[in-house]
Amino acid sequence: MRHEKGRYGLIIAVIGLISFLIFIISALALGLAHQNTASIDSWHTKSVLMTKDANGNLAQSVMTAPELRQQKRNQQSAVVGITPTNINRQGASNHDGIQFVGLNTNEYIYQNMPISKGHRPQRANEVIISDKLSHYHLNDKIKIGLDDNTYTISGITPDALYNMAPVVYGQLTNWNHIKGVNQNFKASGIVSKATTPIKTNNAQLQLFNHDQFLKELPGYSAQNTTFIFMIVFLIIIALVVVTIFLYILTLQKRPNFAVLRAQGIPNRYLLRNTFSETLLLMLFAVILGCGLTTLTATIIPSGVPMYFDIPLMFGVATGILVTGLLGSCIPMLVISKIDPVTVIGG
Repeated sequence: MRHEKGRYGLIIAVIGLISFLIFIISALALGLAHQNTASIDSWHTKSVLMTKDANGNLAQSVMTAPELRQQKRNQQSAVVGITPTNINRQGASNHDGIQFVGLNTNEYIYQNMPISKGHRPQRANEVIISDKLSHYHLNDKIKIGLDDNTYTISGITPDALYNMAPVVYGQLTNWNHIKGVNQNFKASGIVSKATTPIKTNNAQLQLFNHDQFLKELPGYSAQNTTFIFMIVFLIIIALVVVTIFLYILTLQKRPNFAVLRAQGIPNRYLLRNTFSETLLLMLFAVILGCGLTTLTATIIPSGVPMYFDIPLMFGVATGILVTGLLGSCIPMLVISKIDPVTVIGG
């Protein structure tokens, strides 16, 4: 490697760029997943109860007052009303897509909600918006969904996203007006952060645990599966590239290996040397990939949904490194079968 810097440098550059692509796609997958579940995670959701005909989509569920009264609730549960809708500043024509979430002010989601600016609603016509709606400000007057009433922004909460849309929190009593449903419907469902699941005897209601609930989020599973396959395919490509490079290098160095074998150099030394060479190549390539990823993270626009998680990136880097070492198996097999007499004689 010291004497053929150009050749090995190109190999490191190619593998480093593949590593960079894997890191970026992993961050993008995590960022999009975060945009789906940021609010759900902030609620510390363990289970969700909704109507069976909603098919796991809480925004499609509508529960009546008798159905809500049947359920035993405690301080670790909260009634929520969710609907995808839009908002616009009073007098403006532009609309922004959001998820409206109606809450009871005496339940844990509302009481534990972090506020970065302003204050929690003190009146029925006040709302809290996600900081992702950056062009709206405190005390702005807005219209929400199908409701004719005007709402005032009283507070801003950080990182509030649900199913790829920023969240606007308001009082549960406004939910059916904004959604445009019959007054008999009072909420979408019940969210609980308790380890013990919510219990119900109503056959029209269905309980989902955390993983089941996320799986039923529109587009969430398909999106994650797509990115997982992309990452797996890229790692396989990295394996093939490393194997091809090392195999070609090994064939080019067969006469040198044959001479070393003829001089009495043990086979295990040559194999250990090849393994160490592969390890160095992969380490340099992964470091290059990490460096490019760090540089990209500093210059990428804030609107790109990328989320860099150090443990995940470390796991991906380890996977790339292990894959590269597996790629050295075929060249090592070639080295172990070198016959000095045949190679030198030929």
